[in-house]
Amino acid sequence: MNSSHEQTRRYAILGPVEVLHGETPLDLGPRQRRVLLTRLLIEDGRPISLPQLCRDLWQGDQPAAAASSVRAHISRLRSVLDPVRQGRSTVLVNGPAGYALKVPREAQDTVLFEQSLARARELLRSNQFASAHTELESALGLWRGDALGESAEYAFAAREAARLAAAHHDARELQAAILIELGDLERAVGIAEDLVVKAPLREASWALLMRSLYKMGRSVEALHQYGRFRTLLAKKLGLDPSPGLNDLHTAILRHDTAVLGSPRHSRSATTLSPGPGVTAEPLVGRTAETAHLTAVLQTAAAGRTQWVVLSGEPGSGKTRLLDEMSAQAEAAGFTVTRAVGGQTLSESEEISVVCPATQLLDGLRQEGAGTPTHDGTGGGQLTALLRELKQQPTVCVIDDLDWATPDFHALLRRLAIVLRGARVAVVCALRNADDPMASGLLAELARHGATRLHLEPLSVADVAELLTTRGESASPDEASPLHRRSEGNPFTLGELLKLPPDRRSGPSARVPASVRSVVQARLAELPAAARTMLTYAAADGETLDIGLLADVRGMARDRLLPLADAAVTARVLVWDAGPDEHSTGRYRFPELPREVVLSTLTPSSRHLLHAALAHELAGRGGADPVRVARHLRAAGPMAQVAQPGRDRSPAPDQGC
Repeated sequence: MNSSHEQTRRYAILGPVEVLHGETPLDLGPRQRRVLLTRLLIEDGRPISLPQLCRDLWQGDQPAAAASSVRAHISRLRSVLDPVRQGRSTVLVNGPAGYALKVPREAQDTVLFEQSLARARELLRSNQFASAHTELESALGLWRGDALGESAEYAFAAREAARLAAAHHDARELQAAILIELGDLERAVGIAEDLVVKAPLREASWALLMRSLYKMGRSVEALHQYGRFRTLLAKKLGLDPSPGLNDLHTAILRHDTAVLGSPRHSRSATTLSPGPGVTAEPLVGRTAETAHLTAVLQTAAAGRTQWVVLSGEPGSGKTRLLDEMSAQAEAAGFTVTRAVGGQTLSESEEISVVCPATQLLDGLRQEGAGTPTHDGTGGGQLTALLRELKQQPTVCVIDDLDWATPDFHALLRRLAIVLRGARVAVVCALRNADDPMASGLLAELARHGATRLHLEPLSVADVAELLTTRGESASPDEASPLHRRSEGNPFTLGELLKLPPDRRSGPSARVPASVRSVVQARLAELPAAARTMLTYAAADGETLDIGLLADVRGMARDRLLPLADAAVTARVLVWDAGPDEHSTGRYRFPELPREVVLSTLTPSSRHLLHAALAHELAGRGGADPVRVARHLRAAGPMAQVAQPGRDRSPAPDQGC
């Protein structure tokens, strides 16, 4: 049916419409011609009448020359798609029923994607996880943006766009499921978080998020996500989660490993071996902390009870450091047990707080699982716990102390009083050691000799060391941009290093999907006024000009500053106090969060933002002309409105 020349063509609509000859994209002409091509591709070889094409392209408001325009576009498309034809085209044909585009199925990216997705599902069913992962990565690599690109807004494209978007979501869910099986849990969590943001009522995505969090040893967060979904479902639809999700929730509450498998921090395996194709990054920049924890284990082994409080921002590497210490402790003959501020089911099947003593006992003895739950400070549980702790050298890791309940605090206080002279080390991990909720407990632990370790961001030298261990170039030109983009955060740095080198920094830099999801989740917690303020700040630059932002928003500075502080608390902005007492300090917009905010803006929103900023700056005396010119260039078609002497251009009042 088609010439051999046509066999070299590839048709792509998983993104802006594109036709490739080999690796060379063909010039498809103006927008309306590209939309016409998309319309024909969607029909998959079936003819479309000329009147229908006119209705679809102009959506009811047709000019008098609509039919002539379509014929002209058809002629131009034939010249591009079938340039060496002899006689009538066999690619873009015309018959009694209308025009049809005859494209081999193997030349369409939608067909290749769906075939690859089906193969990945089959490989997963046969437990060939590494092969399924490779197949699925190939399928997802065909996507270059939203399906159908600029044509997606047309009525004729609505059904196909929705179908392809659903198929893409299915593929991402399958990707997360495979990554869970491979042990690449951080990436699985990042994908699942992105999925629940994009489709918040899709239960399967929430189930993947809960399962991946539990497998990482973050059962409290897994339960929190269930609560979020249940609340959302009740509010939006007045429904409860399905029995399947309720069963998963119950399995997490009961730590049912028969359903969930062993979490990453189980007593029998405190570290998780990477799955096929997954490599663990070496631990860098934590030499002093590792040495301190080694000394803690040695002191505890000698019979002097040790207490440690480990703190650090999310992604600072607390879990990784605890994994390393736990592995070292087990190698030295210690028993390692963990507890979190978790939840369980009460006798009435309602949610209640797990007794922390029971959590620790469950990790110390097999029969602990299923032990009846009593009051968190109950004498019987505490006595049993003390008896177990004194039988062998033990490390107790208390994860997520931020989530701990008053009962948990009470248990730790009592342990600090009565647990002396035992071969025990207790390590409590939390995000913020200055948390008011934990301040009383931490002060009391300090009186019993607890030491504090705070994980600072990695340095440029640490980044260079990590690059060297990976066999990559570690010059300042490579290390410094990565340090700046990651802010020295080990998690963010690790996600950046998963990208190709040219996508980590520079003009072609990308924001890793998992990092984007984290930032978007933080933004979602902010009030709308703060999100709107951040769009202006992102458009202006790295350092927040509080005066400019207040003026352009038409609000007093004392009203704007709390919005900036809220963004600092949410870890979207950073407050730099300055190097000495004479510095006034500044609010700073880190590189990756700023790029995420900018990526949420439409071109027209950006034009309006830059126009408003340029107008306000130009009206000031002594304004930097280079800065004004930059905003005017970015204002595009709104640059004229932004000139001094004109009324201020309307600015978008939308959050990111």
